[in-house]
Amino acid sequence: MIQENFIRLFEDGFRKNWELPAFSDYDESTSYTYEEISRKIAALHILFEQCNLQVNDKVALIGRNNSNWAITYLATVTYGAIIVPILQDFNPNDVHHITNHSEATLLFVGDSIWESLEEEKFTNVKAVFSLTNFSCITLLNQIKHNSENDTELEERLSEKILDISILNFDVINKLFDEKYQHGFHRDSVRYANKPNSEIVSINYTSGTTGFSKGVMTSGNALAGNITFGFRTKLVAPQYRIVSFLPLAHAYGCTFDFLTTCCSGCHIHFIGKTPAAKILLKAFAEIKPNVIFCVPLIIEKIYKKQIQPLLAKPSMRWVLSIPFLDQPVLAQIRKKMVDAFGGEFSEIVIGGAPLNAEVEEFFHKIKFPFTVGYGMTECAPLISYSNNKDFIPKSSGKILDTMVAKILQPDPLTGIGEICVRGENVMLGYYKNPEATAQILDQDGWLHTGDLGTIDNEGNIFIRGRNKTMILSASGQNIFPEEIEARLNNMPYVLESLVIENNAKLIALVCPDYEAVDLEHIDQKQLEVLMEENRKLLNTLAAGYENISKIKLYPHEFEKTPKKSIKRYLYSSNSQSSKQADNE
Repeated sequence: MIQENFIRLFEDGFRKNWELPAFSDYDESTSYTYEEISRKIAALHILFEQCNLQVNDKVALIGRNNSNWAITYLATVTYGAIIVPILQDFNPNDVHHITNHSEATLLFVGDSIWESLEEEKFTNVKAVFSLTNFSCITLLNQIKHNSENDTELEERLSEKILDISILNFDVINKLFDEKYQHGFHRDSVRYANKPNSEIVSINYTSGTTGFSKGVMTSGNALAGNITFGFRTKLVAPQYRIVSFLPLAHAYGCTFDFLTTCCSGCHIHFIGKTPAAKILLKAFAEIKPNVIFCVPLIIEKIYKKQIQPLLAKPSMRWVLSIPFLDQPVLAQIRKKMVDAFGGEFSEIVIGGAPLNAEVEEFFHKIKFPFTVGYGMTECAPLISYSNNKDFIPKSSGKILDTMVAKILQPDPLTGIGEICVRGENVMLGYYKNPEATAQILDQDGWLHTGDLGTIDNEGNIFIRGRNKTMILSASGQNIFPEEIEARLNNMPYVLESLVIENNAKLIALVCPDYEAVDLEHIDQKQLEVLMEENRKLLNTLAAGYENISKIKLYPHEFEKTPKKSIKRYLYSSNSQSSKQADNE
């Protein structure tokens, strides 16, 4: 068990960093110190008391990244309740299902999202609050009058019914003044006494299986991630952070928010969709000290800004000459560093595999980045190395609070399923013992579903997903992600997906229509260019990895909030793939 208590980490952090800036909403005027967010948390605790919220009751939370989202999360866990963060990209039916399945009694929601929800579909929620100002939007029907059991109905009628008049902030502020009549100060910050072994959050995954499961995360798992950030000096007090990953996702929540908050960082929340243009503007203005990122953003910047430069004949000539290439590479490195604000120690990339070509180039120019590995079920971190110790093509070294092994490694390649065990592992899936038993064995090993190897130093090398691996007719293992990585770097390819169809490999390709339109390329020309890509791709791969056909896809593939393609929608048995076959 991790020595530091999860809730105490916030209590100690707020007291220590009392006067420092804590949260700012980018492009808005709102900004708070750690003292000010502590006051807001205390006020929400009084609101929870008025709602009769009990320790380990669930509070659902959905909305865009902003200070009020973060304050609601912190108020819930420090009260001793269980937070249920819901990704704002989920459709209304998923929101209804997750809120009901988790048995959440309170719901905090962004105003625009609430407009798309149907309050009669919530079965357990007592009250709904706005993330704009924490006002009570509505009290939901707390007594179901269709009960046929008179005794049950009588018992439920005896329950205390919430009164909206006691849930407005005039009343809450009055109660706050009464409670802290001698002033609110550092010593006023005293939170729930909840052991690390208990659940503090339930994160519903939106993985590529198409079925969302509630990951029960303990205080111990989150404390393990946070304290690892401390030990490795990943963050430090007064660091400037640009928080743009979804806070309802484990990676963004733990490292863009929880670890940085406990450290006394100044977190700037980006509430808009993190388009490259918005992010580059924010990086230039805020100049973050460390950046937590997903591959998609890095790869887009590389493809749009760096790749066209490298494709110029004069540049290719210069880079082919030893010693002459170094000043040019140094200039490219400076351009990349400046694009991210110029003052960061490193960029930590996670959430999905990084394109191999992009990674190789970044190593070549000595760009300060590293690739980590994790999953929601580990809250999320499994392996990480800082950029100075990072081994190319790896996903970092297994954490010192975790152990890893390869299950049933191939005798020739050593590749097998990566299994992990340790402090960060979840307690299981909420109300789903069958799914829990499939991923967590009796000895506590978490079967990740990822295939790879581990070297003698504990570095993890991932080859692909167990479920996506294709077995060739000759018995060779094919990892479609590796083929896609090469194809995605070819001309006019925005993204691709390799599937098996009748024992042949087919590549579904969404073209880069922006580049196509810019160069006035018509459909027939595009098909010819894609055929050239296919031929070149096959020269770079083994015979059993050859693509028999490229099929153009009309739009980007549907993705999870962490920007992984929902592969199951495009398998050879899916309706989507059949539709593509007919086009």
